[in-house]
Amino acid sequence: MVARRKVAVVGAALSDCGRVDDATPYALHAQAARRALADAGLDRTLIDGFASAGLGTLAPVEVAAYLGLRPTWVDSTSVGGSTWEVMAAHAADAIAAGHARAVLLVYGSTARADVRAGRRTGTLSFGTRGPLQFEVPYGHTLIAKYAMAARRHMIEYGTTIEQLAEVAVQARANAALNPEAMFRTPVTVDEVLAGPMIADPFTKLHCCVRSDGGAAVLLVAEEYVRDCRTSPVWVLGAGECVSHAALSEWPDFTVSPAAVSGRLAFGRAGVRPSEIDVAEIYDAFTYMTLVTLEDLGFCAKGEGGAFVEKGRLRVEGGELPVNTDGGGLSAQHPGMRGLFLLVEAVRQLRGECGERQVRRGDGTLPRLAVASGTGGWFCSSGTVVLGAG
Repeated sequence: MVARRKVAVVGAALSDCGRVDDATPYALHAQAARRALADAGLDRTLIDGFASAGLGTLAPVEVAAYLGLRPTWVDSTSVGGSTWEVMAAHAADAIAAGHARAVLLVYGSTARADVRAGRRTGTLSFGTRGPLQFEVPYGHTLIAKYAMAARRHMIEYGTTIEQLAEVAVQARANAALNPEAMFRTPVTVDEVLAGPMIADPFTKLHCCVRSDGGAAVLLVAEEYVRDCRTSPVWVLGAGECVSHAALSEWPDFTVSPAAVSGRLAFGRAGVRPSEIDVAEIYDAFTYMTLVTLEDLGFCAKGEGGAFVEKGRLRVEGGELPVNTDGGGLSAQHPGMRGLFLLVEAVRQLRGECGERQVRRGDGTLPRLAVASGTGGWFCSSGTVVLGAG
C-alpha cells in the first residue's frame, strides 16, 4: 500500500471528427490515443491502466490489443454519455491508491458514417429487451423521453420554448469560434423554432448533431507530471449516480441524477459552483443543458430558463461559458460524448483554445472547470471538477 497520490490529466486530444468516411472505430481510437500521448510527451510504455466503452461490439480487451497495450488495470463501465466522467473518477481513484500509474481513456465511433453506409452496428437499439421493451409500443423512444421531460419542466416552472432555443443559439455562437466544429453558421431563436418538429417540443436544432470522431484523455500520478510537456490539470473531485432505466421509475422529470453527482463532486473538490469558470455539460438536447445547470447548483430549481437567457452561456461575454467548443448541438456528437467534455475542459484550463478561449474578469485563464455527463434518458450522471496546475 502507498499513500494516496494526487492525479492529473496530462494528455487530451481528439481524433479527426465530424465527417470521417474512411476510418474504422478502431482507427479513430488509435488516432486519438496517439495524439493524447504526444500531447503529454509520454511513451505508451508508461500506461498500465486502460478504459474504453462504446456503442456496438468494441470490447476494451480488443481495443487495448489493437493499441498494443497490456494493462494491469482496466475499466469497461458503460452507463451511456456519462461513462467517461465515471471512468475518469474510477481511474483517479485507482491511481491515487497505487493500483495504476497512468490510465488512458479512449473512445472512437463512426456513428455518422455507419448510418450513411447503411451499416447496422447496434448503435440505435434502445429499449429492445428487458423492462424497457414495455415502453416502446407507446412511442417512448430516446428523443421522446427527453421531450417529455422538457415538457414537464415547462409545465412545472413556466420554462418557455424560446428559453430552450437560447441554449442552441448560444452553443452555435460558441461553435462559430471553433474551426473544428461541424456547424458554425450562427442561428437565431426564430430559426430554431421554425425547424422541422422531431419530438414536441424539440425541433431539429434542439437536438444534437450526429458525427464521427474519437477522443482520449491520459491521467497520471503526480510524480510523472514533471516528465510531461503540458501543464497538469488536476482532478479535484468527482461524483457519480445511476438513477433509473424505465421512465416509470423516474421520480421527478425535472430533476436529473446530476443533482447527486454534482453535489458529491463539488463537496469532494471543496469548491462551490459559483467558483467555476467554465462548464462542459452533455447536451444531446437543449433541455439537458438547462436542467443540468440547475442540478449542479448554478441556479435554483425552476430558474434554468431565466438563467440561460441574455447570452450567459457564451464564450464572448457570458457569465458562465458553457460547452465552449459548441457542444453536441453544434460541434460533434459521435455518441457517448462525455469524453469530449473532459478534453475541452482540459484545453480551456491550459489556455489552448484560441479564439474560443475563456478568460476570467481580470483577463487571466480559467482556474476551475466542471465536466458533467449524462447517460441514457437522465439514467446516469458523472461529474468531474478539474483545476489548473
